[in-house]
Amino acid sequence: MVRIDHLHKSFGSNQVLKDINLKIEKGDIVAVLGPSGTGKTTLLRSINFLNDADEGDITVDGLTVNVKHHSKKEVLELRRKTAMVFQHFNLFHNKTVLENVMEGLIVAQKVPKEEAKLRALEEIEKVGLSDKLDAYPASLSGGQQQRVGIARALALSPKVILFDEPTSALDPEKVGEVLAVIKKVAEEGITMIIVTHEMSFAESVANRIIFMDEGRIIEDAAPKEFFSHPKEERTKQFLQKYMESFVYTI
Repeated sequence: MVRIDHLHKSFGSNQVLKDINLKIEKGDIVAVLGPSGTGKTTLLRSINFLNDADEGDITVDGLTVNVKHHSKKEVLELRRKTAMVFQHFNLFHNKTVLENVMEGLIVAQKVPKEEAKLRALEEIEKVGLSDKLDAYPASLSGGQQQRVGIARALALSPKVILFDEPTSALDPEKVGEVLAVIKKVAEEGITMIIVTHEMSFAESVANRIIFMDEGRIIEDAAPKEFFSHPKEERTKQFLQKYMESFVYTI
């Protein structure tokens, strides 16, 4: 479903991704953990070419694109197979909830307006915001805005959804509602890659945990193994320092 081969990315002299190799199967829910500044978000953004990596190949659903030698058409085709849920929502502030979810369908996928509306309504209902169709982002809580972002991603029927720290910009009391929606989406079998710092959520939702440090994948394991019996010393240090002292009820 998703394969990354020998991916490298630098910002100036700062080498952010160092020979990343990763294979993700259809239906996998992969949580990417690690300290800040270790390349997690850069990895996500490189998968759909929001960042241009320096070397490597990205494959999504059978389409392989070289990060150095590619056409605009190839990048567009790859992006149509992915959807991204951003840390800071990235909604159109001059459009309603319904219009925000319809926008990508109409503009990027050229779906007729009435069909786009039906698909948008279905996904908005799924995230529990059917009573907010005509609301603008400014009138919504952060948690509600993020749920709109999730509905927008789902409406595109992507092969894989990329979540970039989907709760880090939220007030603590709004985190649980967003995590509950993501968990519901995960139960539908959609391939997901989730960069998160929510340890308990990663343990309960993901079927794989990837731990990154200093631009490399240090450990790749099932959640039970990762949290109970980490193999690498660096992983043990991270878990000891960063493990949350509270658990969200989902």
